Amino acid sequence: MRVIAWLVEGTWPACVDAVGAHAPEDAEVVLLHVSDAGAAGLAHGAFAGLLGRGHPLGHLPAEGWQRDPGDRLEALGGSSAAALLDAAARRLGRPCARAERTGRPEREVVAACEGAGLLVLARDGDRSRLGPHSLGPAVRFAVDHAPCPVLLVWPEPAPPLGTIPPPPPHRP
Repeated sequence: MRVIAWLVEGTWPACVDAVGAHAPEDAEVVLLHVSDAGAAGLAHGAFAGLLGRGHPLGHLPAEGWQRDPGDRLEALGGSSAAALLDAAARRLGRPCARAERTGRPEREVVAACEGAGLLVLARDGDRSRLGPHSLGPAVRFAVDHAPCPVLLVWPEPAPPLGTIPPPPPHRP
């Protein structure tokens, strides 16, 4: 069985711990990190749009202004992902593969699950109470579209049962 653990900054330790607790010892574990290409793309676009209105690149006021910040964001994202995957592999303490993808995170995660036996991911929304708002849009998409069973974990202890939202007013 192949187990995919979607690792995100801030919640990855809970996913790694869940894999350690619930994945069979002989499972092929894949630690997955997805970098959203949107942030670097926005920086590229902003840089090109702002600089395209005033002066050509050769006549900018300061040397640093000649560098596209999108390039720096891409480099930082790659090194951050590698460091996160290294830390996760150490925490897991068993053989695993590491996968880095770039694109829309929710779609990349679902695509990575093709042929997998389990997807492990963490809640990323409002974690102060139980209920549907504890899932952000990307995690909700992955939960709804994963082609395999899903293990959804709380990154910290779950809130008490008293935090369940009341039923809708139209239901008794």
